[in-house]
Amino acid sequence: MSPILVRPVREQLEHDRIIRLLQNKFRRKYEAGINPGVQQNSPVSSGTATLFPDLVLMSQDRGHRPQVVVEVETGESVNHLEALAQWAHLARLRPAFHLYVPASMVDVARQLCDDNKIHVGETWSYQMLGDQPRFALVHRSRESSGAARVRAAAARAGAAPKKAAAPKKPAAAPKKPATRPAKPPRRATPARAAKPKKTARAAKHK
Repeated sequence: MSPILVRPVREQLEHDRIIRLLQNKFRRKYEAGINPGVQQNSPVSSGTATLFPDLVLMSQDRGHRPQVVVEVETGESVNHLEALAQWAHLARLRPAFHLYVPASMVDVARQLCDDNKIHVGETWSYQMLGDQPRFALVHRSRESSGAARVRAAAARAGAAPKKAAAPKKPAAAPKKPATRPAKPPRRATPARAAKPKKTARAAKHK
């Protein structure tokens, strides 16, 4: 349960209104469950603990697996206790963690996340214009929540994750010799024997 047990009535109404607006916004893409006020409609498991974030965005397939958990804060609830009691636990879940804070509290929320090593997939600001809030994306992480968990686990273990070894380049083919090999010497053909000349005596007997 959040350490902010009782919000001012006006902030609580604004908080729950934003949750319902976000539910309608994401309803086309996700199965959206909400936990406004003290309601506990959509739980998310974290080991042996059960958490109830303000908004749980689940896949629309048969498994309904949580894809994103959303926490909406008001001016009173952006503080160190809330960051440790809620944000830190939600950031360790398998689904991505998205945080919505008032526009005036963006810098405070960013500093709290940096100081406590809390990985937030997306940080959004909101500002009330009359009865309608206007949302603005102020931060989006480049790495997935799974990669962040691996890095955090390695940091806790005192070692950074090893990088994959680069593939070795194939050995270069042997170069052809620049000069052509000398041709073998031709074999000498034996000289033909000279025919014997006829002698004068043999010529007379004919």
